[in-house]
Amino acid sequence: MPLAAPESAAAPPEAFPLQARDGRPVGVVHLAGELAPYARTGGLGEAVASLAAHQAASGLSTSIVMPLYRQARARVPELVPVGDPYEVQVGFRRELAQLYTVPAVSTRDGAEERRTRTRPRHYFVANDYYFERAGIYGEGGGDYGDNARRYAFFCAAALAALPRIAIGPLVLHAHDWHASLAPTYLRTWYATHPYYREVSTVLSVHNAGFQGHFDPGTVPDLGLPWEVFNWQQLEWYGKLNLLKGGLAFSDAVITVSPNHATELRTPAGGFGLHDAFRALGDRFTGIVNGIDQNIWDPERDPRIAARYSRDDLSGKHECRLALQRMYRLPERPDVPIFVMSARLVWQKGLDLLLADTGFFDLDAQFIFLGAGEQRYEDALRAREARAPERIRVDTAFSDVKEHQLIAGGDVLLMPCQYEPCGLTQMRAQRYGTLPLVRAVGGLADTVEHGATGFIFRAYDAGAFVAGVIRALRTWQDRAAWQAMMREAMARDFGWARSEERYLAVYRRVMQDAVAGGAPVVAPTA
Repeated sequence: MPLAAPESAAAPPEAFPLQARDGRPVGVVHLAGELAPYARTGGLGEAVASLAAHQAASGLSTSIVMPLYRQARARVPELVPVGDPYEVQVGFRRELAQLYTVPAVSTRDGAEERRTRTRPRHYFVANDYYFERAGIYGEGGGDYGDNARRYAFFCAAALAALPRIAIGPLVLHAHDWHASLAPTYLRTWYATHPYYREVSTVLSVHNAGFQGHFDPGTVPDLGLPWEVFNWQQLEWYGKLNLLKGGLAFSDAVITVSPNHATELRTPAGGFGLHDAFRALGDRFTGIVNGIDQNIWDPERDPRIAARYSRDDLSGKHECRLALQRMYRLPERPDVPIFVMSARLVWQKGLDLLLADTGFFDLDAQFIFLGAGEQRYEDALRAREARAPERIRVDTAFSDVKEHQLIAGGDVLLMPCQYEPCGLTQMRAQRYGTLPLVRAVGGLADTVEHGATGFIFRAYDAGAFVAGVIRALRTWQDRAAWQAMMREAMARDFGWARSEERYLAVYRRVMQDAVAGGAPVVAPTA
């Protein structure tokens, strides 16, 4: 059952960009399985954090709820409980949850209180059995066997706690399969509840390659009626598919770039859910992610060897030298430095790099930052052992290293099999490091061939190497290369435009709810 709002719940800020038809302010509550800086495995946690930060800065009452993983607890020096522990019923199990938040710092002049009102509020759902573990999703290369229960508990506990987090109408914005049960529970368990009838739902699909597939016997264990296990809702080729259920029960669905929205509607790019994405019609849209241009700014970046701008590129040379010294490579100004910052997995196009094409025999330097599948780590290490004067592999990723890599590199490699949006190619352009990308997802939306980077289309080693040769020839023309650097550095990859598009989606789902009540997808026989 939902928790009553505490008497001390703070009143919403005065200015709201999102309002109900009767004038009441509307807030947004994000549910995410990852969130930077607390716990993340890839771009999901950073994208959610950046979007919520910009929404809050614009005056929108914004909150984020995530599980209190062990690594998240380690990053928060102090947590404040929000009310008492409460029971959460999921299927046959009734278990305790505790909601926490991060304390605000009080100051005499009220400055911290004012800043807090323009930042998202962070909440954590705690249950030691489910979340006090070494990993987020698993350990030793495998998933935890009870992930369905873990994220069912998270979604159920977050829904029950909503009245403590937000007063009045709100938009519940779930992210990826880990939070997809929230709209499903909302439209089944709480279909007639007055508070939850004023909750509109949006689901963001960051990576449709991960869907939450489970045995159909899991249906009653997650507290779901068998009626929803049908081909239009949660059944997928005989399995329970949590992401598919989220698509069916959400008022609107967003993916992270317009081009990827088109891809997801096709058999080749829809990961088996293309029919479900097509069936959404105009409820489905693509909005490209943004990056925090205050953090990713070579004019102000404290992590890099020298600061520089599009008007004065001299610092870029210092960053190149620093990167070569950092990785003990010859300090050669006459060769380009190809860099890659990514998880070393199939999706990122490692097979194209490792094909027998002579790519690693080019007169250039190559630096790889990131860990991943053992086969790719081993293959890259073998290349490094054969040419240590040109190739370096660093599997100990850190944010500081990524800034230094992007600032010091010349060409960023992203030959991805698929890439819903991608953030690294936007960061690289800000630093005058030109991306070489495959024309998929958000890469096609954010890189302009011949102007800010290089694009190839076929997932083919020959097409990739042809793109590399084009980049090399352009690099040898220093005037042309610097013109492309300056053009790339001038591009705006901030959240402002994307944030407006999110607001438009929120307003539309709220209008739909006002017109006909919060939609409930009727079970199919």
